Amino acid sequence: MNVKSPYGNDEKRLFDQTIEGLVERARLTLKKQLTGFPHYADTTTGEWTTTEDGFWTGGFWPGVLWLSGHYSGDSSLWQAAEEWVERLEPRVDSDSVFRGFLFYFGCSVGADLAGSRKAETLALAAASSLYATFRPNIGLMPLGTSAEEAHTVGENETNIDSLSASLVLAWAAEKTGDDKFRDVAIRHALTNADFCVREDGSVCQSASFDNQTGKLIKTYTHKGYGPNSTWARAQAWAMMSYAYLSALYPENREIRDYAEKVCRWWTQNVPDDGVAFWDFDAPQEADTPKDTSATSIACYALLTLATVLDDRQAAQDYQRIARNTVKTLCRDYVVVAPWGNGAIRPAMLTRGCFDPMRGVATENELIWGDYFLLHCLGILTGLLPTNKPG
Repeated sequence: MNVKSPYGNDEKRLFDQTIEGLVERARLTLKKQLTGFPHYADTTTGEWTTTEDGFWTGGFWPGVLWLSGHYSGDSSLWQAAEEWVERLEPRVDSDSVFRGFLFYFGCSVGADLAGSRKAETLALAAASSLYATFRPNIGLMPLGTSAEEAHTVGENETNIDSLSASLVLAWAAEKTGDDKFRDVAIRHALTNADFCVREDGSVCQSASFDNQTGKLIKTYTHKGYGPNSTWARAQAWAMMSYAYLSALYPENREIRDYAEKVCRWWTQNVPDDGVAFWDFDAPQEADTPKDTSATSIACYALLTLATVLDDRQAAQDYQRIARNTVKTLCRDYVVVAPWGNGAIRPAMLTRGCFDPMRGVATENELIWGDYFLLHCLGILTGLLPTNKPG
């Protein structure tokens, strides 16, 4: 990790140590020989709750392995990522728009970082499968009948999380040169923005629409504090997706405007320490859960958007906010695990909040939180490029 950092020595040391601890966490998880994909973990024991088919979160596990192998130079981590990617193959045609999460973070990232042909093949297959679900009369890819965690599923429902499909399609357009993927990626993103991004820049999670005309019927948040609340992870997914698309297509002002709008809202409403509560409308009391996973996603978005903003002062402000927030996460929310006996101790990102409405994993390590923190740390230490999304 002999990469020059633009930041101070103490900060670089903190970032490097966090990367090393999270990479060691990945190594120890591999040694567990899990039969399912890591989903969320108990932060006292380190034991993972897993999903057999990957749910919507399974792609973040090979994503963590791709990043860990890239940072450490340990090719065995990439070999393990290849094996886990193969287990995603049955999900290529699953009737859930959320397979975008599986195949972008699990496969597209591996194709770009490690040159994995298997990952590239699966990501392109998933892009084609998602493209086939696009509804031109509506302007989006609906949730599908098997969408995980959706309140209502089917051909007349969407939510902001579905923007993960746009990432896979946009990536496929770059790989193949086929503009059809780009066009659907952008239109899907803009239709969801019309439905779910409020005038002030806050985000409503879900929307129902008329299956024939595409007319909006209602919006609602089903995983947040209330039907009209701003669930932190919904805001963060919007930020991440529009920032990613802005970096790929900086000439598209409409996408860029949405990216700036949702990112600006976050920076104006997040608590002073930069770490969001699980829902912006939840009472902010001593026992109100924070969500470090949403915060990590938001930091990725701010770092990505900063690379394409015309306003250099705004870009510097977003970089500073993201850097300071990542520093807070590393200092106050990443813990060195009490298990592991190697020279490098494993670390985990704590206080991820998965589903407080059902009381599931409200103070846990979440696999996507680990992924986005690792990705942000790669950008901040110079281990990953900042001039392109990925």
